[in-house]
Parts: sequence; structure tokens; C-alpha cells
Amino acid sequence: MGIYGLRDVHLLEVVHSSVNCGGSKSRKTGETCLSADMLARWGEFIEDESNGRIASQVLITSVPETPISDSWFAFCLPTLSFMPSSFTWLDYSEHERRKMLDVIELFGEKTTRDELGLGGVRDAFADLLFPGTTTIQTVAKYFLFVPWMYMNLERKQVPSSKVAERARKFEIELAKTLGDADGVIGKRAKDSLKRLPSSVYWQGLLAWGVRVYPKSQSEYHKSLDLHYARLKGRDATATEFDGEGVHGSALANWHPNIAQPPDDFPSIATMELTQEQASYLRERIMTNCADSLLAHLLKSKVDVRGVPFAWDLETPLPESLSAPLGHARNFSEVMHGAQLLYNLILAEQSNNLDRQDEYRKRMNDWWVIMGQGNERFANWNLNQFWAIIYKVNARISARAKQFIEQWIATVQSAASLVGVMDSSSARDLISQREHQIKGSLARTRNERARDLWSGAAGSDQLDLRWRTSRRIITDILRLEVSTDAPTN
Repeated sequence: MGIYGLRDVHLLEVVHSSVNCGGSKSRKTGETCLSADMLARWGEFIEDESNGRIASQVLITSVPETPISDSWFAFCLPTLSFMPSSFTWLDYSEHERRKMLDVIELFGEKTTRDELGLGGVRDAFADLLFPGTTTIQTVAKYFLFVPWMYMNLERKQVPSSKVAERARKFEIELAKTLGDADGVIGKRAKDSLKRLPSSVYWQGLLAWGVRVYPKSQSEYHKSLDLHYARLKGRDATATEFDGEGVHGSALANWHPNIAQPPDDFPSIATMELTQEQASYLRERIMTNCADSLLAHLLKSKVDVRGVPFAWDLETPLPESLSAPLGHARNFSEVMHGAQLLYNLILAEQSNNLDRQDEYRKRMNDWWVIMGQGNERFANWNLNQFWAIIYKVNARISARAKQFIEQWIATVQSAASLVGVMDSSSARDLISQREHQIKGSLARTRNERARDLWSGAAGSDQLDLRWRTSRRIITDILRLEVSTDAPTN
């Protein structure tokens, strides 16, 4: 099997799931199954980000932050037939692993998929404004549930070889304890839960300063045996081998002043935060993410309930936040037209008259929004826009940048909606972009892939994780507007 390599890239090794491929048998790897439908919706992660190529055996795509020496993974899929496939991580950056799993989770969200490779810019804004969040987080309380669980296991000195199994059991039992409460992860899956809350919140715990241990979750599990040995050595002597004092905080995996769990946890647990717990998370965010919109809204105790997008907030913002938020708004609004046109093209190719009517109406609504922001778009400084993006993620692909700029130019030069919606050049731009990302699986060029279209694929406007952040902010500030305090 051929392997093509470039510097600072992820390698995706493409093999048959259950047949010989290139003279060598494929392996059964991983637990997560990807259907042909998922592959057709793969989106930005199979984009050629540098000068890689899609081969019959190997796919190359760039990494936003981590070079190949630190992070790479294998991903198995059928190259000749649509059949169940799987993937496994061989070695990885925890940040990239989380992003990859988030995308896979969103395959089930038909309206939020990234069909046109906008995710790099979208995530740059989201990481800047709402650090520590992901699209599949549910409630703020898990930012305490996870460390409480691991602190419990550490106190019991569960060995490294067993901690993953014990943690999984703990998390599943916690889901059962929480029952049908809103935001419970695993309330339907129960024992078959694949994506555990600890993996969903792991990176955010570090960003917020709740987690002190700096490495991946699997590395944390491996480190515990040594951690217990060091604790034992600390208790036996007041100094380490080099004569320096050993302080308990130096050996901690979790923030030393973390809000403590109630005595009856986890047998009794609720999704609401107590005042002490809410104050602790608020302090952590304000300390470790001080320059973010997330921290500002918590510091100012802004009621965000019912606010559809972050830019609809009526609270005054400093220039350091209003500027990137303004660019984020322009990006989200203008690129929504590309998302809608993509679905309109598929509706026309599928002869789906109802969907054609739907997307033409939605594009008309979008054009009204563009008209309302005409002055704002006319004065949009794209150099400043890209400067903000590249400061957060310097590896946005040249082709992604080109597509975004060409779409913006198309919209700005159009005298009417017809000049966008029925423009052959605009439609070609959409089709070419999808083909760049998905190759032969592009729906606009592949009838078989198009048959998998359900009528809505990445059609919702990008909210830059506002829905998740709005819930977290509301959870933390709940007692500022309510007198009902929980007890767990």
C-alpha cells in the first residue's frame, strides 16, 4: 500500500474494510463506524490543504496546529464500494483528536455539517470568542463532573491499567443517575455510549484552568501509576532527590481550589450549579480566558437567554471584542448564502420541487439580510479579517481563503439576488469547492452520493458555537436571576 507524505500533515490511510487492498489485507481497527452517507458528507477534513493529493490508497490533508511527528491517525474506508468502515487513532494531538470526533458527531446533524470547508475559519472565531467550548458540549456542570470523577478515582488509587474502564463505568452510572434531565450525555445510549463526557470536555478543562495535567486523556491515564508513586514519596520525605521542597500543588492533576463535590456524589447528582460551583467556573474562565467574549459576558453578568447570535447582544463591548465579533458576523452572514445555494443546486439536480421552493425562499431572506448590512459589507476590511483568523489558526488553506474571497466578491458585485442564485459562475464556484474537498464523493458531481442527500446539508447559518456558549453562560449565571438554589 502506497504512503504519500508531506511535512506537517496528517496521513489518512485509506484501505478496504474487509478485502485485500493493494496486496495487503486491511485490519479491523477502531470502534466507530462511518457509513457511505457519512463519507459523502466528510467535508473539510478531506481537503487538500497544502499540496497533497487524494490517491486511491492514501489521502493527505494538513493539520491546523500539530506536525506529523506529533499527530497522525489511520482512517479506514472502502475505496470501491459503499460498506461499513471504521477508524482508529494511532498517535495524535488531543486537540486534533477532539476536533475530529466533534466533526464525526456532527454527521448526525444534517443542518450543521461543513460541506464547503469553512470549518477552519469558523473554528478560529469560535476558539477566539468562546475558548474551551465545543459544538457537542451540553451543560456547564460537566466541567465539574469530570474532574470530580477523576479525583474520586485518584483517591482510590485506581491503577493506570484499569482507570479507563472504571471511568467509563462511572460516567455511564452518572448518566443513569441524572436520568432524563436536559443535557445528559448518554441518557439514550446508556451502556452503549461511545463518546464519553470526559472526552467531550477534556480540552475545555485545560483551557479553563480546571485541569492542570497538560497532556491527552490517554496520557493522563498512563501517568497515574507514577503519580501515585510520587505522592507516596512525598509523604515519606519532605524533599525530592534534588533537595527542593515538594509541594502538594506541584503534584496535582486538577486545580487545587476546585469546587468540591457534595458528600453524596455521584449517587445523587443534578445538572444545576450551586452558587459556589457557578462562582468557581466563572472565576476560572475570567482568569484563564480573560480576553474572550465568554469571559466578558460572565464578568458583566449578561443575560443571554433568547439571543439568537452573539452579534445580537445589546451589551457594550470593548473594541478588542467588537472588532472580531463584527468580522465573525460578516463571515457567517455572507457565507450562509453559499451554504443555501449548495442545497438549492442539490434540490434542482434531484428534481425536488418542494426543496427548490424552500431554498429559493431562504435565499431571498438571506438577500434581505445582506441588504440590511450593505454598508457594513461595503466597508469590510478583509485584510483585518484574515489577520484575526491567521493569528488563531495560521494554517487555513490557500484554497479555502480563495473560495471565501471569491464568494464575497460574487455577492458584493451582484446587483440582485438573481446575480447570485442563478449565476453560472457562482454555481460553478460552489461545485468546484465541493469537489476540492470531497473529490469523487462530491454530491454536485456524483449522482450516487447525491442520492444520500436528505434535503438539508449544512444549511444552517454558522453560529460559531454560540448555542453551546449561550447554554453554558446561562447555567453559570442562573442564580443571578433565580432564587432557587440547588443542593447538589
